[in-house]
Amino acid sequence: MKHFDCVVIGGGMVGAASALTLAQLGLTVALVEQYEPKEFSVEQPLDLRVSAISIASQHLLEQLGAWSQILQWRACPYKRLGVWEQEYAYTEFNADDIEQPHLGHIVENRLLQLSLWQQIQLQSNIAIFCPESLLSLTQDEDKATLMLERSTLTAKLVIAADGANSKVRQLVNIGITAWDYQQSAMLINVKTQIPSQDITWQQYLPSGPVAFLPLSKSSVASESKAENIEQGGYASLVWYNQRDEIKRLTSLTNQQLQQEILAVFPKRLGNIEVIAKGAFPLTRRHANTYHNNRVLLLGDAAHTINPMAGQGVNLGFKDVKALQVVIVNAIANGECWHKNNVLERYEAIRRKDNLLMQSTMDVLYHAFSHPSTFVKTLRNASLFAVNKVPLLNSVIRNKALSYACGL
Repeated sequence: MKHFDCVVIGGGMVGAASALTLAQLGLTVALVEQYEPKEFSVEQPLDLRVSAISIASQHLLEQLGAWSQILQWRACPYKRLGVWEQEYAYTEFNADDIEQPHLGHIVENRLLQLSLWQQIQLQSNIAIFCPESLLSLTQDEDKATLMLERSTLTAKLVIAADGANSKVRQLVNIGITAWDYQQSAMLINVKTQIPSQDITWQQYLPSGPVAFLPLSKSSVASESKAENIEQGGYASLVWYNQRDEIKRLTSLTNQQLQQEILAVFPKRLGNIEVIAKGAFPLTRRHANTYHNNRVLLLGDAAHTINPMAGQGVNLGFKDVKALQVVIVNAIANGECWHKNNVLERYEAIRRKDNLLMQSTMDVLYHAFSHPSTFVKTLRNASLFAVNKVPLLNSVIRNKALSYACGL
């Protein structure tokens, strides 16, 4: 039996970041994960799973020593964000409005995880248990005991960062509030004829939004052979629709899907070549509590969100930062950092912010899917006003933009 200050269950982006953060505070940490991330090579194709990393998340990754490696691999900074339903109501947000060099970076999830793992392997106070799985978890006044397939660990604190279907959450009987959006999202990696690497955009259609996220083409070895696509860029397209329709689209060949995209997506996309595709259902979950004695939920284990604004992993990184602040302040004030009254402060910091972002995404999702002509006119007029009225432009746009960037 091995004892640690903290055991982190789940070595994805948020779990790896939390393990590194806790280790930087001088705590002994165990990281438990089933699968080790694969090494990076320039021949690897762009991954389907990407995240829009906010400025605040970038700062955390810089603190953890992972950001410079990500930039050396593949990351695409974007400076502008376009949103519209009708063309006359097109609204664009720009990093210049908040005096920032960019709004964020689009980065492949696996590269974020890999860079964090590389930093973890440099830490003498982090022990990696991989491949390994959690079987059971019990708690008493002094410690939590975790039975793994091959080991038994004890800890003062357990971090559940094991995803939306968190086993830790189930083992400590934390319930969730959840609902299904009755839609799926399709992810499509494409090569584009038009290089548009400084902007991400989203158009709202009656069937659901369609979105464009620019991807870095550096280090991508396999170039398109299509004669009509030569000096363009790479992008991730996101297509929201009813599940039956997404199922039909995923069954198409890449060439057939290309024609469907060109018929539905805005003309500003230009010509494309489909490289890869995948899909997932849209659901929302929120844990009824983030804390049970010696267990804390972080990231998707605590909350999942409509991916419409790409804020999911950024909320998880905010969880990590909040946990860091809580423990640092407790140690500085001479408190026992793993006591219940200290750990409860983490939920007090994060729950309202996570709920606000979830609710905001839900309002946007339902508002732009409402079929009423009156509602449609109102929402387009609102976008038009935000874009054209100076006072609304400076107050609403810039405050919303700063919040989304985590500033």
